Amino acid sequence: MKRRKVDIISLGCSKNLVDSERLMKLLTDAGLETRHEPESTSPGDIVVINTCGFIGDAKEESVNTILEYADLKQRGEIEALYVMGCLSERYRSELPAEIPEVDAWFGKTDWNGIVNKLVNKYPATAPYDRVITTPKHHAYLKISEGCNRFCAFCAIPLITGRHHSRTPEEIESEVKMLVSRGVKEFNIIAQDLSAYGTDLSSSGKSGLADLLKRLSDINGVEWLRLHYAYPADFPKEILPVMADRDNICNYLDIALQHISDKVLKSMKRKIGKKDTLELLDEIRSGVPGIHLRTTLMTGFPGEGEKEFEELLQFVEQQRFERMGAFAYCEEEGTFAAQNYKDIIPQEVKQQRLDAIMELQQGISEEIQNEKIGSVLKVIVDREEEDCFVGRTQWDSPDVDPEVIISKDSGIKRGEFCNVKITKAMPFELIGVKI
Repeated sequence: MKRRKVDIISLGCSKNLVDSERLMKLLTDAGLETRHEPESTSPGDIVVINTCGFIGDAKEESVNTILEYADLKQRGEIEALYVMGCLSERYRSELPAEIPEVDAWFGKTDWNGIVNKLVNKYPATAPYDRVITTPKHHAYLKISEGCNRFCAFCAIPLITGRHHSRTPEEIESEVKMLVSRGVKEFNIIAQDLSAYGTDLSSSGKSGLADLLKRLSDINGVEWLRLHYAYPADFPKEILPVMADRDNICNYLDIALQHISDKVLKSMKRKIGKKDTLELLDEIRSGVPGIHLRTTLMTGFPGEGEKEFEELLQFVEQQRFERMGAFAYCEEEGTFAAQNYKDIIPQEVKQQRLDAIMELQQGISEEIQNEKIGSVLKVIVDREEEDCFVGRTQWDSPDVDPEVIISKDSGIKRGEFCNVKITKAMPFELIGVKI
């Protein structure tokens, strides 16, 4: 009998990707053939879309993707269409009436519902096992879910619920399993990395430093990289661990959003300008050579020209190695949507966004140029027709700069090599293997 083919379409962030990989493993163990975002023009018998519902653009992409596959179902090109993830979790009462072609809607992590819908017997799969869809030498490692912060602009806690950490024992088991399959680089992710372990300890203390020690001691773990720390209650005890362990990358993704005390208070960020500046100084002095990635927001209600100029000065002075920004978009159900008027015109938000990103591009160029002549350890992600492409410890997959390496017979995908940088561009370094 022909095995039924299930295509998994994963939208949104890397946390969603991990959920999709988990579902793929369950379905595979249950006897189905699964594919992740196949390039083939021939869709599978069943399509599962894992949606994002974070901001307006992401919701629009999710809805458009659902409609695309709903049309394929109407034409008889697929048998069934199922939807899960953040959008489905948030709007499950409204969406079925709007898109009746979808056969069933599931929550963000409703593995039981989807698997039981497709197979007769739930597989005996380890709770952390999954099919890795990234290049086999690197994987995302989700250590917690949910968030307790309730920032004024953010709908994530409304979608994912309260913060809850995975146990260090389970995380360690997952890492050892993935190392045995060839994974060398682990990108640690969480909605709130700073809060990891606070719900596992009677003292409410972060367990991130102990987890990092535990994971960095595992033979075969070459790189650990940290994503999505929160500045308030930041666990400073991780800094000496990062500085001491060679396989913990000198990299930290910490979303700051703004620097104006007025705006930070309105955002309900629970940290002000003075403490933010002191924290950044401590991080940079505690981990020499660290590269910081942050995210900033323009156009939040109450951000006047004075507050925006303060933000520009902050970016200029801090010289973040990696930075992204976005314009405020009102999200229903959030504190901001219920209590503030979104009166800043969209064109003003966009002008501010363009200005801050133009400033950052110049900073990025200068930082990249400083690397010319240096020799860097690079992991090789892929081979192209006339070059290899890799990343340094300061570069997270898909979002940060890449290293273009001249063709050399001694270079292999998934391996590390030393590269001398000969040229720099804002989002690329160019070099030769030595």
